[in-house]
Amino acid sequence: MFEHRLRETCMTLLLALAMVAPAHAEGPGAGYKLNRESSFISPDRQVRLEQYYKEGEDGASIYHIWTFDRAHRHAFLVNPGEDDTNYAAGFRFSPDSQWLVRMQKLGSGSQTLLLYHRKGYEFLPATAKPLGDLAWDYFFTTPTSKGMRRDPDNPYGLDHAFVALIRGMEENYAWMGKHWPDSRYVVISLSFDMQGEDIKAPWIEDWHCVYDMKTGAFSEPADFDDNNAKAIKYPDPPSK
Repeated sequence: MFEHRLRETCMTLLLALAMVAPAHAEGPGAGYKLNRESSFISPDRQVRLEQYYKEGEDGASIYHIWTFDRAHRHAFLVNPGEDDTNYAAGFRFSPDSQWLVRMQKLGSGSQTLLLYHRKGYEFLPATAKPLGDLAWDYFFTTPTSKGMRRDPDNPYGLDHAFVALIRGMEENYAWMGKHWPDSRYVVISLSFDMQGEDIKAPWIEDWHCVYDMKTGAFSEPADFDDNNAKAIKYPDPPSK
């Protein structure tokens, strides 16, 4: 349910932002508590990101994500319309503080990524769909995906679909030996499995690709070939 709502929210961003204009001025509503373990500050120290939660009617926590300036003013709701966000998210800023990646757990063994671009003290969605969905769309255009199953009626409903941000965004992936332009690329890991399917097919564990925040294009650099070859997993042959 949350996955479907999350995509609808991204598609209707501009309308949602207009509707939450009063929340921009008021900040977190009554009953919301600060999750002190999940606050983040941009590298330039100008923006503070905080997550607030309250218990919903079904007993699950509801999370709202807010940004503020360094004086804790100019409150802005990052995730309007997501009252079914039940998990705190992780975040990484780009070195120039202009981009923000949200690592959002969706359920057991399932996670996606969302990308935001800065405007003043606010971070607005940078893509029409979650970055994780776009990464899956790209993967299923690659030769690696040949023979892998994807339901056309539920393309993002893969078993334990997990989209991760590879560490190193804050240093432009210097640990990987990269010398990329500052604050331009993110490296993404994709995983899903076929464990619960009656008809087995190949799957992937920790397959890597790169997203270019300037052009909006994905790529699979040649030096990822060894890792990505090992990422392909095959079902055991049927027993005789």
